[in-house]
Amino acid sequence: MEQPDAAPPRATLIARLALAALLALLGLWIAHNFLAALAWAVVIAVAIDPLHERLRRRWPGPRGRTWTAAAITLLVALVVIVPVAAGITQAAREAQEVSTWISQAQANGLPVPDWVGQLPVGREMATNWWQMNLATPEGAANQFHHLRAAADTRLIGSNVIRRVVVFAFTLLTLFFLLRDRDSIIAQLRRAGDRLFGPAGERIGLQTLRSIRGTIDGLVLVGIGEGAVMAIVYLFLGVPHPLLLGAVTAVAAMIPFGAALVFAIAAALLVGLGSVGDAIAVIVIGLVVVGIADHFIRPALIGGSTRLPFLWVLIGILGGVETLGLLGLFIGPATMAVLVMLWREYLEHQGQGAAVDGTPG
Repeated sequence: MEQPDAAPPRATLIARLALAALLALLGLWIAHNFLAALAWAVVIAVAIDPLHERLRRRWPGPRGRTWTAAAITLLVALVVIVPVAAGITQAAREAQEVSTWISQAQANGLPVPDWVGQLPVGREMATNWWQMNLATPEGAANQFHHLRAAADTRLIGSNVIRRVVVFAFTLLTLFFLLRDRDSIIAQLRRAGDRLFGPAGERIGLQTLRSIRGTIDGLVLVGIGEGAVMAIVYLFLGVPHPLLLGAVTAVAAMIPFGAALVFAIAAALLVGLGSVGDAIAVIVIGLVVVGIADHFIRPALIGGSTRLPFLWVLIGILGGVETLGLLGLFIGPATMAVLVMLWREYLEHQGQGAAVDGTPG
């Protein structure tokens, strides 16, 4: 009996690759709303892996693995939820005062404050703008109407719900990543060996070092900046110095984000009539950020990733523009892996040229 002609191996390979690509695209399309949560969970798992390993050694076994993963996940949840809850509570306390102030401003207008006349530059222009837009009830009502229109409560509510869902899914993913850590690492090693050969494990280690170095350079340095500026805010009399210090720590993780908080703190001081203290906040803040961004942060990130400062900056800024806050960690790690592959390619080419040039 004649056997049917078998499909050529090349055609079979192409069909398999096409089917795999189609399934991969379909899977990405189905899960695209959860990719950010998955990536955040991976970043957090990599960052806290040393702590996780120490706890695992103290409580080995399947039950210890599950309880350790649950405890770390709960700790991560508290680290995020407690500061957010404190900020929301503080905002709720002052909401009534802000609402009363806005109602009075819309009814009576806002007279030009004394500090406007003390501005070192732009005094006349600021006074004229204030008289036209805020001094009369009609102008103040119009300005606050635009402000309220920009802050659409329905849009804010939907964004909050979406972020709560993403955060909950991130915690769930983090728990399973920590619980099944050993199995996941073994699978990634096998996949890396098949895709990249001997370089697979080096790529994985470089990615881990890059993410941890980026976290040290962004998160830890940002917390340090926030602590220093909280002391500055307290010394110069900025309202709510501890809350503003915490906001500064978060904003300092984003390029140029801390400068916005400095401007807010300076505006609060100007509103209290302390123009000199406002200038001092700006100057001290810029000095602190300059030292952190130009000396401490590049040393931490570049030292662990072995990246030149230019590529660190491109990874951070490009990552933020493309992926938002998540890009702060993914961007430098991606650049580090690409640079490592480029260096290995050049070394391989150099070795090949040396072999080809060897006389036979």
